[in-house]
Amino acid sequence: MRWLVGWSSTAARALGAETAGATGYDGETLRPVGSHLLWGDPDPLWAVGDWRPDEVRVVHADAQSRIAVLGICGASDEELRRGLLTARGGALRHLTAWPGSYTAVVQAGRRITVCGDLAGARPVFHAPWEGGTAYATAALPLADLTEANLDFGHLAALLAAPEVPAALRDTTPYEGVRRLAPGHALVLRAGAREIVGYEPVASLAVAAPPADPDRAVDAVRDALVEAVRVRLAAPRHVPGLDPGPVPGMGPAERRAARGMPVPGIGADLSGGPASGTLALLAAGLPGRPGTLLGHGTGAGERLLAVTFNDLAVGGREAELERAGALAANPRLHHVVVTGAEDTLPYADLDGPLTDEPGPSLVTAARHRARLAAGSADHFTGHGARQVLDAHPARLADLLLDRQRRHLVRPVAALTRADGSVLVPARVYGAARRLSRTPYRTGLEALAERLMRRRFDEPRGPVGASLAALTWARPGPAARWLTGEALAEVSVLLQTGADRAAGGPGQRPGEFRARTVLARHAADLRVLEQAAEVRSQRLHAPFLDNQVVRACRDLPEALRVKPGARAAVLRTVLEGAGVTDLPPGWGTPSHASSAAAARTGLRLAADSLVDLFDTPLLADAGLVEARVVRKAVRQAAAGEPLPLDGLADLVSLELWLGRLLARRGTCWTGTPARARAVPAGIAPQRGALRAGARPS
Repeated sequence: MRWLVGWSSTAARALGAETAGATGYDGETLRPVGSHLLWGDPDPLWAVGDWRPDEVRVVHADAQSRIAVLGICGASDEELRRGLLTARGGALRHLTAWPGSYTAVVQAGRRITVCGDLAGARPVFHAPWEGGTAYATAALPLADLTEANLDFGHLAALLAAPEVPAALRDTTPYEGVRRLAPGHALVLRAGAREIVGYEPVASLAVAAPPADPDRAVDAVRDALVEAVRVRLAAPRHVPGLDPGPVPGMGPAERRAARGMPVPGIGADLSGGPASGTLALLAAGLPGRPGTLLGHGTGAGERLLAVTFNDLAVGGREAELERAGALAANPRLHHVVVTGAEDTLPYADLDGPLTDEPGPSLVTAARHRARLAAGSADHFTGHGARQVLDAHPARLADLLLDRQRRHLVRPVAALTRADGSVLVPARVYGAARRLSRTPYRTGLEALAERLMRRRFDEPRGPVGASLAALTWARPGPAARWLTGEALAEVSVLLQTGADRAAGGPGQRPGEFRARTVLARHAADLRVLEQAAEVRSQRLHAPFLDNQVVRACRDLPEALRVKPGARAAVLRTVLEGAGVTDLPPGWGTPSHASSAAAARTGLRLAADSLVDLFDTPLLADAGLVEARVVRKAVRQAAAGEPLPLDGLADLVSLELWLGRLLARRGTCWTGTPARARAVPAGIAPQRGALRAGARPS
């Protein structure tokens, strides 16, 4: 893991680069373990972890003004200096408009500004500490610093309503540690905290002027090409030297066995449009995108394209064939990683402790097997579906903007999938109801559903679309929570409804799309930590600020067309000179993922039942062990239960076990090596009440 951490204190100590963290105990300096000091007291900032030299930059304007940028940022030092001078006057949005994925921290005198991103893939956390405020890009260091206990209200909301901001609020799994909402910045003045949004808010009273589809797609192309280019322009990195030969193993096999990526740049090539677009862009842009000569692959400067072939579950033959056709590009070096039953979901549940829980913990070993054959800098297509596709609730946005004619194509596609002539009336009726439903009413309806345990929803493509046509809906794991946990989340929603008289300031479809994106970005962050390969960086250009902005400007009428994502990415590739795409490119496929999850659950059913023999979730009052064990057996037997809900339960149980089993801490100089959750989980039925207080 890599993060930055610092604080803003009320006391102004003498400024000195070597005195940061001088407040300690028993003469020991209080500072993060394994840290590099970027600037010192009175408001110090550290970079923690295995940051590369080019990923950390500090630029000064004068003795009292400086900016630190951590991550991949396409701005030059002079652009950073100009941005720093502009930020001193209060303007912040330009700090997030450079290509790349990064976190910017600005210090102007005693004022500290930390900018989060738009998707939520690079979050910012903060907590009160020593009369001031500590902040970090990871929650666990702040929890260690403050000896925070678990926030059971947040954990309950994470299972009951994971995509409802009114339930999650700004909380984290650690009590007292808060999360910055996407699109916001944290401003600290001598310890005092202020949270400001840096994105303009569109008016709901007047519809936005119609956007030109061609210009909007061109903007997506430019942003995506620039996101790839800025990563190609970064220095190449070679992992640690190969210790030597192993009998029967070649260089590539040795690297994979030792967890060492291939030097240079590579990309996933699953056969889908997102990963294929990034691989072809990276291979086709000017420069030397691929592996380095003389470092063992024999591929020269060709881009390393990695395809995962699951031998345990079929259904992806067409995608694999398309990946092979794409890999015929002479600038690609194709590697196929095969997986058997040992790479199925739930097969290997051992792994490192992540900053937060996430459903990807059950598939981390599966991803690690693919990434171990990847490059030191590896492109992934994560986030493309969330930023480009139309959430079903956007149909209500079209009605609000009086664009009913654009409902014809998506409704016709759903009708063909279902085969019923009643589909158009059902979908139009649900969209019309949502367009006329206030946000507050939507929260109250969800609170009522949780209290009455109404979780049955229609099945199939049409059923999923109808269920999504609402302001808020229960999470897939909500049906297995205790009545007390559901009641606590219902109270949170009622409180949120009382505060949300004016609504969220967005249309329902746009609002739901942003919450889904934030959920996906948070889980991708968990996946990066759980499946981390030493010396490797995963790049998700679709989650860069500028790409997210360009995608948000796509017209609704373009989004809702069936196959819109593939059409947009095809246009992006054509603009970059790539036209020879294989037949069927862009055809969606989700069946293989669901089949792999069900097969993995069936094979691991006994171990999962043992995991929930005496679960920590039951000690916390969130579930009853026998109920979860029964659900695991039923799902393994093939009953139609929501598998993603079981993944949420299993991953949260795994995360709690890893958190309580840790013995270290992120800090030196704290009393008795303070760490998060010092007392563990005390079995009690009323454990949720303290953590469910509205903030």
